[in-house]
Amino acid sequence: MTRSPMTNSLSIRNPRSGKYDYEIPVTTAAEIETLAVRLRKSQDGWRDGGLDMRIAVLQQWKAELASAGDDIIAALQADTGRRKIAEGELFGVMGMIDRWCDQAPALLQTKQWNSATMPDVALQQRLDPYPLLGVISPWNFPFLLSFIDAIPALLAGCAAIVKPSEVTPRFASPVAETIARVPMLRDVLPFIPGDGRSGAALIAAVDVVAFTGSVATGKKVAAAAAESFIPAFLELGGKDPAVVLPGSDIDRAATAILRASVTATGQACQSIERIYVHESQYNEFVAMLTDKASKTPLSYPELSDGVIGPLIFDKQAEIIGAHIADATGKGAKIETGGEILHHGGGVWIEPTVLSDVDHSMDVMREETFGPLMPVMSYATKSEALELANDTHYGLSAAVFAPSEDDAVRFAEKLEAGGISINDAGMTAMVFEACKNAFKLSGIGPSRMGATGLTRFFRQKALYLNRGGVIPIEARAE
Repeated sequence: MTRSPMTNSLSIRNPRSGKYDYEIPVTTAAEIETLAVRLRKSQDGWRDGGLDMRIAVLQQWKAELASAGDDIIAALQADTGRRKIAEGELFGVMGMIDRWCDQAPALLQTKQWNSATMPDVALQQRLDPYPLLGVISPWNFPFLLSFIDAIPALLAGCAAIVKPSEVTPRFASPVAETIARVPMLRDVLPFIPGDGRSGAALIAAVDVVAFTGSVATGKKVAAAAAESFIPAFLELGGKDPAVVLPGSDIDRAATAILRASVTATGQACQSIERIYVHESQYNEFVAMLTDKASKTPLSYPELSDGVIGPLIFDKQAEIIGAHIADATGKGAKIETGGEILHHGGGVWIEPTVLSDVDHSMDVMREETFGPLMPVMSYATKSEALELANDTHYGLSAAVFAPSEDDAVRFAEKLEAGGISINDAGMTAMVFEACKNAFKLSGIGPSRMGATGLTRFFRQKALYLNRGGVIPIEARAE
């Protein structure tokens, strides 16, 4: 992404070719403020139309997404350099619409009961949606993560503005065309192209913000939201550990950990980025993981040639390369991969296994966001637990053990929000359970489970006194 010198626009890089072949305008603060005023007016009708209406509109939009699927996938492919995951993003959003439409009626029922302290007083719990949500989405799963917050918010009765990442903005055009074909939706769901200035202006214009991205930027979003005195739901980085307890099925563990580490070229916040294996199985596990990783090819020169796509954001290669150099400089060994490659204008790296690592190395401390698998041995379970929790992140984790009970007992002590048992990366595939991000990995209610919808409401209580009122004389001393 580069800024055009003569215009208020951005040139966008294609991750497979390396060419800057797309351009977007930068939406200004004044334009965002004008848009926000219009959306708040439209939100009144969207909210008052009722849940059944909103469900029908979103189902109509789902049909439009299906009809435009090829165009959306093609745009996502150009954005990210991959097709299989692009297809998964499309079907994931359509499935998300169905899931929330199915669950919303039960979650949003008005609840009424009588007070325990004043039986003549009935209490009604009402849900009042925030008028306008601002979504600032990342570049790694641009379509899916633009709507993981927006869809439940729309069902709640909010209007929403989506600002996609300027690294991967192409998908917004065909998706916006589908929205335009659904009259009720187009009045409450616009995209705004732009850069960080547009994102900052968005925060100042909305009533609640949902951000997915790095910790550094998340802190800026939180500060800006605090300045505007609005809630901020932040889903930030991760440095997810996988712990292989002694006696585990290491073939199962290696298979799952490889998938959870290198899917999307490791460009996912819930990727496994640290692996701890008991010393009794360490050498065998490293050899097995190395063998599996070395047989996982790049999807080059054709998309269909392999599994591992290019790095979407070319500057991420600098971080990955620095982590490898720091680790090897401190004694780590590269078992396979380890080299930044340049093919066809794109930047690539093969799945990389590092052995003999320790916590003095950046690759075990800081988020890499690439297909690196550093493996460290431990002697006792207590040491493994201490190592796994020795991080300022706490997004998710994985535990492998000879029995489910052993894994669960260990998982209960891990400082992370979503923990896969005898598998890895399950939080990217199963969304029904609430889970919080621990430590610097995020703040706010869970975007999964029931709170993924209910967080977009302010709770309102009505106190219906069906008995007598208390006279002031009752307050006499």
